[in-house]
Amino acid sequence: MDRIRRNERMTAMMKMLSGKPNRIFTLSSFCELFGSAKSTMSEDVDLLQQVTKAFDLGEVETVTGAAGGVRYRPVVSRKKARETIGELCEKLSGTERVLPGGFLYYSDILSTPETVNRMGEIIATEYYAEDPDFVLTMETKGIPVAFATANALGVPLVIARHSSRVYEGSAVNINYVSGSGSIETMSLSRRAVKENQKALIVDDFLKGGGTAGGMVELMREFNVKVVGMAFVMSTAAPAKKRITGEKALMTLEVKDGEPPAAVVRPAEWLR
Repeated sequence: MDRIRRNERMTAMMKMLSGKPNRIFTLSSFCELFGSAKSTMSEDVDLLQQVTKAFDLGEVETVTGAAGGVRYRPVVSRKKARETIGELCEKLSGTERVLPGGFLYYSDILSTPETVNRMGEIIATEYYAEDPDFVLTMETKGIPVAFATANALGVPLVIARHSSRVYEGSAVNINYVSGSGSIETMSLSRRAVKENQKALIVDDFLKGGGTAGGMVELMREFNVKVVGMAFVMSTAAPAKKRITGEKALMTLEVKDGEPPAAVVRPAEWLR
């Protein structure tokens, strides 16, 4: 095999690291792949760290210890997060997207891969330190953002359902009070998670907090710790939710009028 040049090595390394965010690659694996010495690979990693930092492209970091190596995290700076969410808020505000009941149509946003991936990276940035074992969401609209968040964290996605599926085996079912006040059912396969794991709850919309509270209760049944709750959008009213400690990317307020108008703002923690 011909000698691999540094620019070729670094391009391949960055592709591999960014393709599997938050996963650790050992230096030895890169040495074997490129036929290079560890000292050479360490220099390449240092250069990647400098480039990603200079252009605000995330973080390449080294992890020490027996299981150590190199990993890439698509960290989004607070400035870039504000810019991204601010642009979304402008797009979502106005009269055209308001639905009956104070809801907002934004399924097109949740179906755009570039936007969804960016939102997932913004959420993941806030919870890397919590080191969750999986991301939990409720079917169905929250799945795209939850999947993007799970990918950025390098962990599995777990989906709670409204009813159990035969092909998922035995399940735990709970009843919870939804935001509208009705009694709903939530189900999760017993094989989906393990005791003493840590969960990050991610969903698309937060109004009263009933569904989110149900997911917290579901995790309690599995003896799983909830380390955070994140949402794409939260309504301004009611101000008091059934959960605490949540983070939403945007806040929705619907102004009365003919027709009613939506005012969407970046969440306070982003501002």
